[in-house]
Amino acid sequence: MKRYSVLLFTSFLIIVISIFGALYFTGGGNDFDDSRIRGNVVVYTTLPAETVSCLSESYIRHNRIRVTFVPMTERELEQRLKEPGKADLIITDSRVLRRAAGAGWLQPYISEYGDGVPDNLKDSGGFWIGLWYDPVVFCINTDYMGKQSVIPTSWADLGELRSYRLGITDFMAADNAANIYMFMVAQYGESRALEYMKLLHPWVVQYAKYLSTPARMAGMGEADISIAVQSEALRYVGEGYPIKIIYPEDGTAYTLTGAGLLINGPNNENAREFLNWLLSDEPQLEMQGKGFYFMPTNSSLGVSRQFAGKNLVLYNQLADYPEAQRRELLDRWLKEVRFN
Repeated sequence: MKRYSVLLFTSFLIIVISIFGALYFTGGGNDFDDSRIRGNVVVYTTLPAETVSCLSESYIRHNRIRVTFVPMTERELEQRLKEPGKADLIITDSRVLRRAAGAGWLQPYISEYGDGVPDNLKDSGGFWIGLWYDPVVFCINTDYMGKQSVIPTSWADLGELRSYRLGITDFMAADNAANIYMFMVAQYGESRALEYMKLLHPWVVQYAKYLSTPARMAGMGEADISIAVQSEALRYVGEGYPIKIIYPEDGTAYTLTGAGLLINGPNNENAREFLNWLLSDEPQLEMQGKGFYFMPTNSSLGVSRQFAGKNLVLYNQLADYPEAQRRELLDRWLKEVRFN
């Protein structure tokens, strides 16, 4: 009995030592001993906190630099930029980055890490660079596919389709959803975009409130085809839902997330190191581990291979409409399509 007590006590000590050792080397999870931190980076972002939290956790763990994300709206971000010297970096939609660069709030970023990013996904003057993007795709229920002789492979094909159930996110629900319509307006003009949406409207089962809903609807058989962002479609494919993803042959809308170095940033060198890291494989793997499946802009990365051969075509016109004009365009869509 005494021998078993000794063994139990020894096992307990080993467990305790292992826990304390793990806490020491990982900084106790998210809280690092300040004496082991070699620097800081402050980032203004319009991204959801759940998207970026894994990035800060990973970076401090491996690089001993604390990254503080300050989430805010686009309007709040543009107001904060008028007070330089308080943050080092912004991570936001490319629309906002273009405005920030034009207003003179960003400094050039030139690095070998950005060589693999195509010219259409970064600023020609080096003032901002794309990190990842999320294209709009067709999610088709595989049971529905098996019963059809023709499957739409383009927006033109989808516009000609009849007697099917379509899932789509309400354009008023999120900027990423609104981008679908904004890009169509930029690519084809407002009149053609409205007419196209009128063709789709009779078959819409639901204008969903969330970006994830259309992909789920296709996977659950509640819609035959859904217009969805790729990140959500891939998440449901990974969970085993019967979905086939099709990239429209005639081009598609997308949301491009990028970063720019702020002028007079208090931690400029640390911010450049962090931006280099954001263009590597590690942050992509961290996000995928949390269920965020975005396309990296850096085509030289290992994670880019899983997207090879998709024949993805992006619309070549920018949908950089000011906020007031976006509201006007959406108001007309509401009046002539959604509630007509």
